[in-house]
Amino acid sequence: MFAAERRQLILEMVRANGAVSLRELARVVQTSEVTVRRDVRALEAEGLLDRRHGGAVLPGGFTRESGFPQKSHLATAEKTAIADLAANFVEEGEAIVVGAGTTTQELARRLARVPGLTVVTNSLLVAQALAHANRVEVVMTGGTLRGSNYALVGSGAEQSLHGLRVSRAFLSGSGLTAERGLSTSNMLSASVDRALVQAAAEVVVLADHTKLGTDTMFQTVPTDLITRLVTDEPPAHDDRAATELQALADQGVQIAVAGGQGGSAGSGAGGAGGDAVPARQQRRDVPLPGPRRQVPGAGGQLRSASASMLGEQSPGAERARVADLRRR
Repeated sequence: MFAAERRQLILEMVRANGAVSLRELARVVQTSEVTVRRDVRALEAEGLLDRRHGGAVLPGGFTRESGFPQKSHLATAEKTAIADLAANFVEEGEAIVVGAGTTTQELARRLARVPGLTVVTNSLLVAQALAHANRVEVVMTGGTLRGSNYALVGSGAEQSLHGLRVSRAFLSGSGLTAERGLSTSNMLSASVDRALVQAAAEVVVLADHTKLGTDTMFQTVPTDLITRLVTDEPPAHDDRAATELQALADQGVQIAVAGGQGGSAGSGAGGAGGDAVPARQQRRDVPLPGPRRQVPGAGGQLRSASASMLGEQSPGAERARVADLRRR
């Protein structure tokens, strides 16, 4: 297939689906992801689409939100790894809230075997994943159904959350930056997510690396309210995602990275929701400057550096030195 034919097919796929992953594009046009990435870059230069980490979207992606069918094909392996890791942070008998999204849907599937769990959600997909779970109680919010992501939104959803208090909220979104925190492209979804945050003592954000450094219209969770981010390891060439991770850690967000080669991440009864996968939990703390050292002056009371290196003199030796000076 010639480059022009390949790019035309890529453009048609993006127009038909709103968003398509590089992996899927490479599969359809039967070439490598490196070649597809080059094609996408050329199409972006012509203003025909917008690049995203791991995929391509229609132009004007800052204000447009992809529907569930399109989102479900983006970063699927990464979302699975994130859900496996996030399940480890849920304990038996806990009450949590889970927001709408394809990543939170994956999490819900892993929570189906956590005994005594209570899950409050505005997502029909999350509720469906837990519908037949034994000893898991599902509480749905009220509200108006938003068909593009199968979520309940509006004043009914927000009012049903008033007075609610749970231990943790698990949320996803369209973008995450250290400057603004979690954001989404839809105003109604953002409003419900903010109500979910108000109901939780801790906030856990689930976001794959393609969302790191991406900013969208409506802020849902400011950075200072995010307790933990569960994400995947950014590719080696993705400097923006790595920089954003460090910036989030600098602001006190605990970073848990799925897919590493360490021990198990987190504790609790998350293993009840399925076998834990090898992963590592990272908290990237930046060393703070220590107290400044005080250097004594000529009349200072602290011992000089030379005295410190020579060691303390005994009281007898000091008295002998003084007597010798007097005789002189």
